[in-house]
Amino acid sequence: MLGKQIGTVKGKRLVRRVLSVNPPTAEVSFEDSGDVLGVHVTGMGTYTSIVRADGSIVGEGQGMSLTDNGESLTWTGNGIGRFGPGGSVSYRGMLFFQTTSAQLGALNNSCAAFEYEVASDGSTVSNMWEWK
Repeated sequence: MLGKQIGTVKGKRLVRRVLSVNPPTAEVSFEDSGDVLGVHVTGMGTYTSIVRADGSIVGEGQGMSLTDNGESLTWTGNGIGRFGPGGSVSYRGMLFFQTTSAQLGALNNSCAAFEYEVASDGSTVSNMWEWK
């Protein structure tokens, strides 16, 4: 069951790189910033996406965020996506967290459902909810 929203981060897609054409596979890197559990974070991540025969996308990624006082939050994730108008992309999936931060400690060994949107201009928005 979904619980409360735990964060929103906004950013920009930085690099896209083709890893394979059979199946079509791309690697994407991004930077973002926002709030997680009410704590401001600045982060970066990379994910790999494979376009399936039906046009859907399956992806997996990893990343890290830093709080303003230098504490880290790392994540790995998996999701399913689809292409939209003008090259936009929309994903839904799960994130799995690890941190040594006292402020973000409630995320340790937890997972969150996410919605990740990439607009045609490369801007990104990720919303996250606790999974109970």
